[in-house]
Amino acid sequence: MRDPHALGRTDSWEGVRAVVAGLGVSGFAAADNLTHLGASVTVLDDAEAEGERAEKATLLEILGATLRLGPGSTAELPEDVDVVVTSPGWQPDAPLLAAAGARGVPVWGEVELAWRLRHPDNPAPWLAVTGTNGKTTTVQMLDAMLRAAGLRSQACGNVGLPIVEAVMDPTPHDVLAVELSSFQLHYTSSMQCESAAVLNVAEDHLDWYSSLEEYAADKGRIYQDVERACVYNVADPVTEQLVRDADVVEGARAIGFTLGVPGVGMVGLVDDVLADRAFVEERRTSAAELCTVGDLASDAPHFIANALAAAALARAHGVPPVAVRQALREFRPDGHRIADLGQVGGVGWVDDSKATNPHAAKASLLAYESVVWVAGGLAKGASFDDLVEAARSRLRGAVLLGRDRDVIAAALRRHAPDVPVIDVGDDETGAMDRVVRAAADLAQPGDTVLLAPGCASMDMFANYGARGDAFAEAVDRRRRGST
Repeated sequence: MRDPHALGRTDSWEGVRAVVAGLGVSGFAAADNLTHLGASVTVLDDAEAEGERAEKATLLEILGATLRLGPGSTAELPEDVDVVVTSPGWQPDAPLLAAAGARGVPVWGEVELAWRLRHPDNPAPWLAVTGTNGKTTTVQMLDAMLRAAGLRSQACGNVGLPIVEAVMDPTPHDVLAVELSSFQLHYTSSMQCESAAVLNVAEDHLDWYSSLEEYAADKGRIYQDVERACVYNVADPVTEQLVRDADVVEGARAIGFTLGVPGVGMVGLVDDVLADRAFVEERRTSAAELCTVGDLASDAPHFIANALAAAALARAHGVPPVAVRQALREFRPDGHRIADLGQVGGVGWVDDSKATNPHAAKASLLAYESVVWVAGGLAKGASFDDLVEAARSRLRGAVLLGRDRDVIAAALRRHAPDVPVIDVGDDETGAMDRVVRAAADLAQPGDTVLLAPGCASMDMFANYGARGDAFAEAVDRRRRGST
């Protein structure tokens, strides 16, 4: 039996008995690299090995791992285990993880494993981002800024490469832009980022956490032992409090980002200019221009906020303003994030299927003046009252679908009773054609029909991308006159 806490990338892990919980993207990366290091690896997953998972399972077996897949495979922890590496999303009270805790077996996430496997001679610093919404866009912007500065950067973690693969790359990176979910942060203990940002904290995953405070506390773990900059959202007091509560390296700075005029030590907006008053020598009397709002792919407030947060992390790492500007001018968000689908009959259609919780949907709704809102799916225990109160003056109407559509309908009845609502049900067959027809009936020229569901998609669609694709295809059919 060997103590895995004492081992790193250049050590032999022979004799270490590791259990990897889950054969998803991060689970496969963890099992693959632990096997490579010499550990004895057992992978447990209740799902059957089919399709791509079957290929992964075969490859791991060739490498020497043991796999136990199918229903009931995770019910019991094997007898001789030195460490459990869990996939994100596994709750601490899952029988496998609870058994590990009862036996005193350490439980790591893939992020914790990755931190321990950094190369001792060239450990690329981590610039990390978390938050209820905006993580992926911010990390992608940050990665673009780092690359524009000539650095070998990699977006990884909850986006891009699994973080274990990024740190194990044989060609060292100069820096890593790391997206971290609350689930990933829950299972970290030794991570020390160079700089980190919490973009926002709002209701989400309350089917996983017992309270919003517990969820926020996991978000706040990203600030632990930060070396240079803790970036927070001036408009979200919870994020600032998380900075105040964190133990950081002496000399680390708190850097706020704001859609208002930035104070000293902040980044923000001066008229239509994204300005830096944090990383310039004469910051008490002047600011550095980073870019203009017109340089960005979208002038939606949450998109601007993401750009400011990314810029703060990049500037903390020493990226010059010219590289920030170049990256932001060239950056285009991934699909299903405020994606403009064009106009049909004088009405704009927008796919923001990535808005999978009320906070994200609220930010999207507030970017448009008059909206027919398409919403619904799996609410994950969230409330929609604050969203409806904030957006009701902008709502021309609402079209609801999915399992938890009644939760949204109830919020609309309470706070916007005059807004017309069309319920298209949860029948998957032809769902988005029904949605588009209903939305077109409610919309007037100059309105925007906005798919910002505020819910997860898996009740009716494989993922938020499939939901957005179905919406875009239905809009296109209406444009061609076939619906």
